[in-house]
Amino acid sequence: MSARFPIEVSIGAFAGILALAAAAAPAPAVEIPRFVEETATSGVSHQYDGGWEFFVGGGVAVFDCNGDGRPDLYIAGGAGVSVLYRNESAVGGALRFAPVPDSGAEISDALGAYPLDVDGDAIADLIVLRVGENIALRGLGGCRFERANEAWGFEGGAAWSTSFSARWEQGRAWPTLAIGNYVDREAAGSPWGTCSDNVLHRPAANDSGFDRPSALSPGYCSLSMLFSDWDRSGRADLRVANDRHYYRGGEEQLWRLPPGEPPELYTRADGWKKLVVWGMGLAGHDLTGDGYPEYVVTSMGDNKVQSLVSAFQGPAYEDIALSRGLTAHRPFTGGDIQPSTGWHAEFQDVNNDGLIDLFIAKGNVEEMPEAAMRDPNNLLMGQPDGTFIEGAEQAGIISYARGRGAALADLNLDGMPDLVVVNRRDPVQLWRNAGRGDAANPVPIGNWLALRLRQSGGNRDAVGAWVEVKAGGRVQRREITVGGGHAGGTLGWVHLGLGSEATAEVRVEWPGGRTGEWIPVQANRFFVIERERNGARRWVPVM
Repeated sequence: MSARFPIEVSIGAFAGILALAAAAAPAPAVEIPRFVEETATSGVSHQYDGGWEFFVGGGVAVFDCNGDGRPDLYIAGGAGVSVLYRNESAVGGALRFAPVPDSGAEISDALGAYPLDVDGDAIADLIVLRVGENIALRGLGGCRFERANEAWGFEGGAAWSTSFSARWEQGRAWPTLAIGNYVDREAAGSPWGTCSDNVLHRPAANDSGFDRPSALSPGYCSLSMLFSDWDRSGRADLRVANDRHYYRGGEEQLWRLPPGEPPELYTRADGWKKLVVWGMGLAGHDLTGDGYPEYVVTSMGDNKVQSLVSAFQGPAYEDIALSRGLTAHRPFTGGDIQPSTGWHAEFQDVNNDGLIDLFIAKGNVEEMPEAAMRDPNNLLMGQPDGTFIEGAEQAGIISYARGRGAALADLNLDGMPDLVVVNRRDPVQLWRNAGRGDAANPVPIGNWLALRLRQSGGNRDAVGAWVEVKAGGRVQRREITVGGGHAGGTLGWVHLGLGSEATAEVRVEWPGGRTGEWIPVQANRFFVIERERNGARRWVPVM
């Protein structure tokens, strides 16, 4: 997507084709929380920068690196050095972070990173995506890391890596890692059609470390990928979002990965329909309440929201973005009418009303004249009728920086998700969620619940599980995944809004298919759900 190469189809036409009627927007049927920007006082001073290899990427990994329950931040630096920030925020207080010196995670040429417990020692590790060799960092506790490529048999390669996802195959203690690669920088001449193959790292035969990587071919310049159980079969397949700017004859992809067998692409015969977009970010959530996840694919122009037609027809999807108000195809304020450029996408209930919301980071690739330069991020608020309405301006999160990666997470453990956004060639921004209050007096909107899953064996965080929360006659469902977004992800507390409900019941479908009993819990608390105990253990943060 370099500005040096023209797009073969004018995306400016999208503005006319996709523009909705210019009538006044209806009043939202939901309460929009107020976010307070605390970038200047947060202690986070960082910028994602670099040449054209860093037009993409710019991710943040959100995870607990020292075991205090607070989400810490590892932020990619592009051509500069990536930085780990320890969370020092007081519960319910202003956002405060401190850089961790000599953490072992100071890595240059990084586009992003994803947290997961690779070796099953109950300490989060990091997979760092780079222009060049990817690096596996083993967590040592206390926000310290060490290189683990050689110890784990992880071959980092030399490609330009831009996406990641992970899953645990049945009966294996070590995960399967998928890494998506972008343009082949060694190819002669034009970059058109020179996408590198993606790669798959599967566990070694002795289930200690990784086997030699195998190719996922063809590769079509992936900018996001996500292992997800799209048909609720108990097996996660790999969905890949690809950037059409550089491939020829390609499309979005869905890979079937039978345990211990070579991967296979789903085809038209299976029900998979061809979709060609500038795929940049992925996020999944059950929007329709039928038990199956929908998938948002961010793009240039309009975004896609794919909904499964019927599990009996295979992976056949229809686009429901327009009917749900989720196209987010052009800036909603700022005066620019050119098409938007979407990057990171993330579902989260920012106002705790029990209705899911969607954040999309926006920003021009660099200086593309046919795309908006003033392109604010979206905060699309879920409404009771299943549609979404823009809330970013009322929420106070308007920014005209070139957004890339992002995360919605409860950084100060007050039950209200906060926001961090990584920008290209501009400082990282942090906003604290003040609910219906302000910086001096935050007031929560609605009740909430925060859950963390634990099980024995290699997959300690129960990646691949489904969490169901029943409250007020409704059931919310969350799939525990690692991947998606754009160049970064979150590992830790699963946040759910409960609206006015003071109690709820929780049930977990664990990896492998076993479903636990319904567990009663009280609102506005943190709970650890342990598979072996089939119970909820309350966790209380230290102030």
